[in-house]
Amino acid sequence: MSHHQKPARLRRTPEVRALLRETRLHPDDFVMPIFFKLGRGTEIVESMPGILKMGEDAMLRKVEELDALGVKAILLFGEAKKKDAMGSASYDETSSFHQGIRKIKGMSDIVVIADVCLCAYTDHGHCGILKSETAVGRKQKAAGKERKRSSGLSSQTSVSIDHEKAAETLAKIAVSYATVGVDVVAPSAMIDGQVKAIRQGLDKSGFGETAIMSYSAKYASSFYGPFRDITGAHPSFGDRKTYQMDPANKREAVRETLLDIEEGADMVMVKPALCFLDVISAIREKVNVPVAAYNVSGEYSMVKTAAQKGWLDERSAAIEILTSIKRAGADIIISYWADQAVKWLKNEVRKKLNSGH
Repeated sequence: MSHHQKPARLRRTPEVRALLRETRLHPDDFVMPIFFKLGRGTEIVESMPGILKMGEDAMLRKVEELDALGVKAILLFGEAKKKDAMGSASYDETSSFHQGIRKIKGMSDIVVIADVCLCAYTDHGHCGILKSETAVGRKQKAAGKERKRSSGLSSQTSVSIDHEKAAETLAKIAVSYATVGVDVVAPSAMIDGQVKAIRQGLDKSGFGETAIMSYSAKYASSFYGPFRDITGAHPSFGDRKTYQMDPANKREAVRETLLDIEEGADMVMVKPALCFLDVISAIREKVNVPVAAYNVSGEYSMVKTAAQKGWLDERSAAIEILTSIKRAGADIIISYWADQAVKWLKNEVRKKLNSGH
């Protein structure tokens, strides 16, 4: 090795390493997902350790806690009292979920992002309105066959979505959320034309200031299992491969993202994050709008489970994952560690101040 170049010189002390650190996490980077449930109190979901479904009372307390901590944004997911083929409960402004959003906006300046999708509201568990020929596949459910987790390996029924009708419904959902005060709507259904329909719907309804964060590159991933447990959004038949993206494709993600921006997306997103860091990077190089990345439930739960078994240190593993997402190019990180990450980062600052550094 050349005597002139010894990289280890620049790693000798924590202070030198900190001085030269290329990627730094900041509390403002994070968005905390919150799962609403009907009624009061909380509900534990075994597959997502530490994450609770929250009734309105618990959700409002959580927002107060996040406010005090300094978390700047939340991503909300609702729950339907009654599901149907069209997901009609999703845009009911009188629902307890909508009224809970109104109360959040009345008590806090936290940025409220609302997920716009149909999977938690349809009786078939898909993210759009089914075409009539697809409805035959639902006979599997009527026959009482066991609902299978949508890993993509168990599908026997091809799912065909009516994208035009679905986009119209997603626009209704977005307008209903804007009506109760959300700052950002986040369409996650991967429906063709959804961003255009939502932007037009918002503008026509007088909500031109409501922003759109589109799940532009959302993959048909195996890492959504715990999320589907907590939202009750497992498809009753088939899978989502006909509308979510093939994990093998990167160029397609760039194309999808550029289309969403053309349709009016203010921010774009890659989901999941950890297996798609190259996609985040590719999109970051192509666009000038903010890029979000979703550190999803499977990524979170596998680390939590390993940490519980003593196989790794949760804090260091989580910070490494979150740093890699930001290093890849994400401006915004949606993560179930959001509140913990903010605590960890602020504790580090306090330690340095107390030590005199």
